[in-house]
Amino acid sequence: MTRLSVNINKIATIRNARGGNMPDVAKAATDCERFGAEGITVHPRPDERHIRYSDVREIKPLITTEFNIEGNPIPSFVDLVLENLPDQVTLVPDAEDAITSNAGWDTVRNKGFLTEICSEFRRHGIRTSIFVGADPAMVEGAAACGCDRVELFTEPYAEMYHRDRDAAIAPFIKAAEAARACGLGLNAGHDLNLDNLEFFIRTIPWTDEVSIGHAIISDALYMGLEQTIKAYLSKIKIF
Repeated sequence: MTRLSVNINKIATIRNARGGNMPDVAKAATDCERFGAEGITVHPRPDERHIRYSDVREIKPLITTEFNIEGNPIPSFVDLVLENLPDQVTLVPDAEDAITSNAGWDTVRNKGFLTEICSEFRRHGIRTSIFVGADPAMVEGAAACGCDRVELFTEPYAEMYHRDRDAAIAPFIKAAEAARACGLGLNAGHDLNLDNLEFFIRTIPWTDEVSIGHAIISDALYMGLEQTIKAYLSKIKIF
């Protein structure tokens, strides 16, 4: 059954806009759990414009569900992961000035680097997921790097969904089937929302986890955080 991991970066963005500790990011993480989230995702960037490295250290001992740290595995990120030993680390090839994640890894070109990183995290008992586009070759390349899962970059699916949802999902089915054939777990994330989430899960029901942040926090402005998380859970708990 698909699990919902809530990315709390946007809560940190609001806090950082004014300074201080409002809203309280650590409390938001524990509240998300209390409201039914089955994981917490954070994506610290080097400039700490939303989640800070100190947030990661504060949140880790507070939550009891899965903790997923995602980001570009630069040395400081690797050190942070090894210090906090999350359940999962998601490797994302973000440039330092990227507004948000905008592409998956070229797992063939970066095989040596990714293999080394996956091996290091595996030695410490951390499940590793590599962020890739909906390309079976990149999925197979990720498997060759020794990761445990791939996370499919779903922005192209979300962009096309309202024009032609069958065409939008088609490459993701192929990538998901490639992951299953390689023995990899399957995650998905980026621009999934209440409109397009259920169709994705119904079509690819072996999706292990979806990581959603921006849409959840945006919907929570109108619905409240608890009701929003319940609404998202209702879209994935469909079997």
